[in-house]
Amino acid sequence: MKRIFDIFSSGIGLIILSPIFILIATWIKFDGSGPVFFKQVRVGLNGKNFNILKFRTMIVDAEAKGLSVTVGADPRITASGRFLRSSKLDELPQLLNVFLGQMSVVGPRPEVPEYMNEYPVDIRAKILSVTPGITDKASIEYTNEAEILAKAMDPRSAYINEVMPEKAKFYVEYVDNQSFWGDIIIIFQTIYKIIK
Repeated sequence: MKRIFDIFSSGIGLIILSPIFILIATWIKFDGSGPVFFKQVRVGLNGKNFNILKFRTMIVDAEAKGLSVTVGADPRITASGRFLRSSKLDELPQLLNVFLGQMSVVGPRPEVPEYMNEYPVDIRAKILSVTPGITDKASIEYTNEAEILAKAMDPRSAYINEVMPEKAKFYVEYVDNQSFWGDIIIIFQTIYKIIK
């Protein structure tokens, strides 16, 4: 049922939101040179890597000029990127990841290999036993993650030692208690959080 819901919702979403995709793509192109989409390797189901898709919100080659996580008012973020990030519209292309079966609408957020390897082996195995998602409880609780890391002396260390363990609790709870109706509740909580 979960996969059927993912195919149906992502397919409908891609069709209905196509005008918004075009508007955002045009804005990104006017905002500076570079591709419309940003691709990044993430770890998916059973440890299989895939390319996650987002609208590009940073300058070209941003990863070569800073951390894999975003910290505060990161100077690498473009003008259009600031709005896309705050509104979460940069995540819309992940509907294609969902349609292709690489992601689900709801599930633990996929990490880059560098950070996924920092999880304890048992926790990592549990997280990777389900398909990663666009949203989950951790995403709802950590919408201000960049601001939290901006206050840290060492953002990378803070992410690994402070943020990741808290996210892991949400991920494990989701894997142990996942249900279709639980996913529906998370979707509505996410929409409410964005609007709020």
